[in-house]
Amino acid sequence: MLLLLAFCFYLRFIQVTPLALDPCSAYISLNEPWRNTDHLFNESQDKPMCDNHLNGEWYRFTGMAGDAMPTFCIPENHCGTHAPIWLNGSHPSESEGIVQRQACASFSNNCCQWSTTVDIKACPGGYYVYRLTKPDVCFHVYCGHFYDICDLMECGGTCLDTGDCVCSSGTVLGPDGQTCLDENECELDNGGCSEICINLKNSHRCDCGKGRVLGKDRKSCEDIQGCQNSNGGCSHTCAPLGDSYQCLCPRGLVLSEDNRTCQVPVLCKPSSIEVAVPKDLVGGLELSLTNSSCKGVSNGTHVNINFNLKTCGTVMNVVSDKIIATNLITGMPKQTPGSNGDIIIRTSKLLIPITCEFPRLYTITEGYVANLKNTPLEIMGRNRGTFPFTLEIFKDKDFDEPYRETLPVLKLRDSLYFGIEPMMRVNGLETLVESCFATPTSKNDEILKYYLIKDGCVSDDSVNINFKGSSSPTLQVPVFQFCRQTT
Repeated sequence: MLLLLAFCFYLRFIQVTPLALDPCSAYISLNEPWRNTDHLFNESQDKPMCDNHLNGEWYRFTGMAGDAMPTFCIPENHCGTHAPIWLNGSHPSESEGIVQRQACASFSNNCCQWSTTVDIKACPGGYYVYRLTKPDVCFHVYCGHFYDICDLMECGGTCLDTGDCVCSSGTVLGPDGQTCLDENECELDNGGCSEICINLKNSHRCDCGKGRVLGKDRKSCEDIQGCQNSNGGCSHTCAPLGDSYQCLCPRGLVLSEDNRTCQVPVLCKPSSIEVAVPKDLVGGLELSLTNSSCKGVSNGTHVNINFNLKTCGTVMNVVSDKIIATNLITGMPKQTPGSNGDIIIRTSKLLIPITCEFPRLYTITEGYVANLKNTPLEIMGRNRGTFPFTLEIFKDKDFDEPYRETLPVLKLRDSLYFGIEPMMRVNGLETLVESCFATPTSKNDEILKYYLIKDGCVSDDSVNINFKGSSSPTLQVPVFQFCRQTT
């Protein structure tokens, strides 16, 4: 007889961080001269650099690279690359320990075209170390900067300590008592800006989001009134619509969520990403991903690029409650004319960042039946993407042989063995069972629920949860029966 009729699971991917030594004594030096903010990249003479070799270890800027990361916006084509990365936040004091700050990459007149999170620590020697991750796309480089040495205080009267240092306006004294670091005015009341504050060297400026412009005070933001003002904030075509307006895209492109920016269509699948770039946008260039061996294929109207989440240089990051997969489509002139008649080009380069977002929290429901064909459960991730899971019932505590041909027949005092397996694994992530409950019918929305696991903790002492292999949760549950209610 079947006693348990339905189970419902709430799953979450959790990030696993390995233990590390004291970063102040175990770091890698970055001393390349081209990293410095004073190094201007010359596209006609130099090859752009890329930090795609960094692997999440601790680094220190030394030598000609500079003293520390700049905390102000660096224009593109500096630091030996197209998109220099700067620190959008102040450096910590030694007593703060390890802190997290946003790091921004400047490109296309946008101080924060792409961003990531870095760890920073102020060390006893008066220097900083940074845990730097591999950039999502190329060409990105973490910048270093030479900071000024402060002047000694000039005493005009009675001085208590003539050895104190004084830094100029817009800078603050660093932990070594000698170096003047840039002061991030944006950290105090957002720099007086109503929306976006961008820190500059010894200064700052205000900016507004899409569809809004700065007012006369250069701090507050106002709605764009019609297409005549900054093209209505549209990236392409702005068209009047009654008393308002709307943004339109060229054929083959679609509006993004801000309803103003046109982008190429991106389809996020459980284990792959599909992109279709209109042929008119390509302009005769050859498209490839971060791994240049992954190239686009033309069908006459579009150039299609399909790639796996684990290949072609795709980077998987965990940001807050999302798992984000990123890659970069690059368009370069073909070495030889193609068979499709592309013998000219109409643009010198093309960069298309590709992003797919997957939630970290999922809900799956399965009635008390064996998984006969081992069919994966498709876990829908709202309208972003999906990750597939399987739920199997096993014959014994070894969790090796699942029920396939026949249904299990269990009775009270028997044990039910089942496991949950993600079919798409991501390095550094494990599956956490947040909740598991049973209902007296096959419906998971029943009012009556009996929790075996709740908020990540076992609610019933008889439940045994462990991990099969490395990260697949398995459960052993003594069979029980819901009591009949009488009136």
